[in-house]
Amino acid sequence: MSRWSPAALVALLFLSAAVAATAARLEITVSPRYKGDPLQLDSLRYQNAAGETLAVTRLSYLLSGFALQQENGAWLEIPDTIAWLDAASRRHFLTIDAIPPAPYRALRFHIGPDAATNAADPSRFPASHPLNPNLNGLHWHWQQNYIFMALEGHFRPAASSADPQGFTWHFARDPNRTPVTLSADLDLHKDAGILIHFDISSLLHAPRTLSFTRDGAATHSRDGDPLAAALKANLPAAFHVQRIATANPATPAGPPLKPIDLPDLFTPFPLTISRSFPIPDLPRDNPLITERVNLGRQLFHDPLLSRNGSISCASCHAEKSAFTDGLPVSTGIDGRKGDRNAMPLFNLAWKQRFFWDGRAPSLRAQVLMPIADHREMDLSPESAAATLSTSPDYPDRFRTAFKSPGITPQKIALALEQYLLTLIASRSKFDLALLGRASLTPPEQRGLELFMTESDPRTGQRGADCFHCHGGPLFTDHQFHDNGLANPGPGLSTVTGNPADSGKFATPSLRNLARTAPYMHDGRFASLEDVITHYSSGIHRNPSLDPNLAKHPPQGLQLSASEQRDLIAFLLTLTDLER
Repeated sequence: MSRWSPAALVALLFLSAAVAATAARLEITVSPRYKGDPLQLDSLRYQNAAGETLAVTRLSYLLSGFALQQENGAWLEIPDTIAWLDAASRRHFLTIDAIPPAPYRALRFHIGPDAATNAADPSRFPASHPLNPNLNGLHWHWQQNYIFMALEGHFRPAASSADPQGFTWHFARDPNRTPVTLSADLDLHKDAGILIHFDISSLLHAPRTLSFTRDGAATHSRDGDPLAAALKANLPAAFHVQRIATANPATPAGPPLKPIDLPDLFTPFPLTISRSFPIPDLPRDNPLITERVNLGRQLFHDPLLSRNGSISCASCHAEKSAFTDGLPVSTGIDGRKGDRNAMPLFNLAWKQRFFWDGRAPSLRAQVLMPIADHREMDLSPESAAATLSTSPDYPDRFRTAFKSPGITPQKIALALEQYLLTLIASRSKFDLALLGRASLTPPEQRGLELFMTESDPRTGQRGADCFHCHGGPLFTDHQFHDNGLANPGPGLSTVTGNPADSGKFATPSLRNLARTAPYMHDGRFASLEDVITHYSSGIHRNPSLDPNLAKHPPQGLQLSASEQRDLIAFLLTLTDLER
């Protein structure tokens, strides 16, 4: 029996509530800067101490190990606090709650996670967790831990008018985890906010002046790399406290997302995901149920969703071809041609933006666009709903999948979204090899090593450098890149309006490559040999060329014939086996 009396228990509860009520909150903002001014991405305007002109295209990093120094000099460690900050997505903020109210005189944090966290299985982190690799893009494959900081961009050597080159500095590995200590008089008897500047000019300057030309345009922080050591030495001085203020009022949490129109009776759909995959951010307002998945599957294959009943979604996304159509660009109703290659439809649960140019922010938005497009199915969603309402079986199918009566464009979209979310590619020879159920041949193994190795003449590494954009178990970073095609078209810039995004298109997954030819957004390459030749020696140095490609010599990687064969041998192991 408990030794506490009821009165004592009530008193204890009141005391706990009082402590919780008086605990303080610290809001931390880390603002990226260059010589004190806000950092502007994709702007070839900055000059470092070595006289090089540079532009930053990516600044992404992990912070952990937060602690506050008390007045007696002891440090109050704040467990389980980690942040992923990213300039492109404007993630500059983190909040630390439940801090014991007291005055503090310094803040400490580390660049990078601790060793145990760094070695942890990345597939265990929830979809919104800062360490979920599908969210942060800082964990590429099974042989490497997290990248602590990714700094990428373009530079032009001093006194040069040549085309800009690329730089990719990837700061990583446990010995390089870097503490940053900042003096800060914080009175946390109440909530407070602190603004920290992260100045890239200081990172490039002190205590050692760094030059892309002299010190190297690429690093993966391998043991003994002097560039990584210089970054570690420079990082602490790149951060400084700019302002301490009263915290902003806490924003009340909005109402939780509720499932849309769930029927009274439904069957949860058992989605099976490879244990090596990160946890996806499935739509919480459209939880997978068998009734909607089955309805979505029927709609996907039904030509009733086209104006004259001649084509369905499956016409351009055939299952036998990994949900593509084998054409350079797709053909819609009445033989009308589009201008894009049909993207394969699998592992969509991990994507956030859809189409080659990213114009759809969700699957439910995406699925209605081909139905309405005059070059594709040429039927308004409202007309599609009306057509389905007069069919013999659809009213009953929709009544089973939704609570409210009637057929609407939203219900069509939600059902199609559910079906597409269930299309998973994870059963290739490579996957079986990871499980110890198959073995790669010597050429396939050599191709894997080429795929996973950065080409860096400075450190004597020779590789195909594929993993930067196609790393991890999904074999895509789900980002948008200019990959050096001649006359690629506007791409992402049509959506963002940013000229720096011209020529950038979505990175496709490399899974199921044996079934998804031809390749690229416009289907210009008929074979994998054509693709490898492009990356080996055919890169065009477009203004927005991705830094991971722009850092290579103008003549390209110049992979040998045997290296190209080995690389293709590995890529073919990524195709799902027949069930």
